[in-house]
Parts: sequence; C-alpha cells; structure tokens
Amino acid sequence: MPLGSDGTATVGHLVESTGVPLTEVGELRIGGVRVDPRRTAGAGDVLDVLPATWPQRVAHERFVLDVHLGALARRMRLLGLDTAYRTHAEDPELVAQAVAEDRVLLTRDRGLLRRRALPAGALVRADRPDDQLAEVVRRFAPAFAPFTRCPACNGLLVPAAPEAVADRLEPGTRRSYVEFSRCLECGRVYWRGAHAARLDALVAAATASALKDQGSGERRDGRIGGSRGASFGGSPGGIRGR
Repeated sequence: MPLGSDGTATVGHLVESTGVPLTEVGELRIGGVRVDPRRTAGAGDVLDVLPATWPQRVAHERFVLDVHLGALARRMRLLGLDTAYRTHAEDPELVAQAVAEDRVLLTRDRGLLRRRALPAGALVRADRPDDQLAEVVRRFAPAFAPFTRCPACNGLLVPAAPEAVADRLEPGTRRSYVEFSRCLECGRVYWRGAHAARLDALVAAATASALKDQGSGERRDGRIGGSRGASFGGSPGGIRGR
C-alpha cells in the first residue's frame, strides 16, 4: 500500500494513518531491518509490517477495560485476573489509570489505542463476552487463579467462617452451605451455589482455550457461589452478592 510522507512522519504514524493501532501489529522493518516506530520514514522506504505474535507477554498481568466491556470484566475477575473496570470512565481517565497502575488497556475503540501516552493496550475484536474472554486468554496467556477475586469490584476474596457472615445470609443458605468467601473490599459474601456448574464451565472453557494455543498448562480449581442482595446483571452464572 503506497503511503505519502512529508519527510517528517514516523513509520508508526504511517501505520496508524491506515486505521491500525500499533498495539495490533508486530515488528516494523525497512530493508529487512527492524526499526523503531519513532523513526522518520524516508522517501522510497518500503515498510514491512509483520503480524503481532501471540501469546503476548506483559510485565504485569493487570488490566483496565473500557466502559463497553463490563461483561468481559466480570468473566476475567472470575478467573482471578486483576481487572479494573468502571461504568462511567472517560477515555483520558482510562489512559491515566493504565499509566499509573501499569495496566494493559483493553478496548473496542481503535482511536483510544492510538493515544501516545498509553503504554500498553489491545483491541478486543470479538462481540460476545465468552468469545472476548477466549480472545484475551489466547492473546496474553495469563495465569489463572479462579474464584479469588470479587466479580463485582475486583477485590480479593478470603475464606469466611459461617458464623462471621451468618447475619448476611438467608436461613436456607445457612442450613445448606458451610464454606463461604468474603470480599476484602466491598464485603460481599459468596458461596458455591446453584450456578456453580455454569461458573465451572466458564473456567473450563477458558482453560481449554489457553491449552489449545499453549500446548500445556494447569487448571487451578476454586469455589464461588451467589449471595443474597443486589444482582450483577449480565454476570456469568447469575452471581449475586451482598
């Protein structure tokens, strides 16, 4: 594809002028030699843009998601991935959080990925949340710790004695279950409830997706359930928390 340059444009700018963020490509080469995206493109240069390679390793497996990826955020948290998400975050706030907390920004917005201040990001191409999760797992191959984070707020879950959370449970729940977890941040209580099979299936599917690409791996099982109170609309397995 011939691209015009005024002699000041960088090779990175030329790539992004086609609508493709640099986060979505691999090495850039001129004359077979790898070049930095900040290099100025010269007259007659032939730029080879290599495809990105997966899995893409990141220094810290921490993520922040844009406002369109709430269902994906809950699924990632179920796998134990450190996933920041707010329903009303503006684009500059997302970039600032990614920088301050060293997080990878996941978004459906190509323009957001072209912001210069953004250190790391990825375009989520799939439409369905389950497919989005599989895409993230294949791209980053993160380590799972299922059912160790609160799907509502991303806080860490810790074991809770039945008597410590009894006042937050319905009588039937107190009679039927003995193992509980509590979120250290928001205080929601979880247990392995009626939707546990669906949650186990979600973890199994994500694990299978990772193993398909990596060829090996290990599944770490966990437990979670639902608790009385406000429901998390759209969350996998119908998780509920109080």
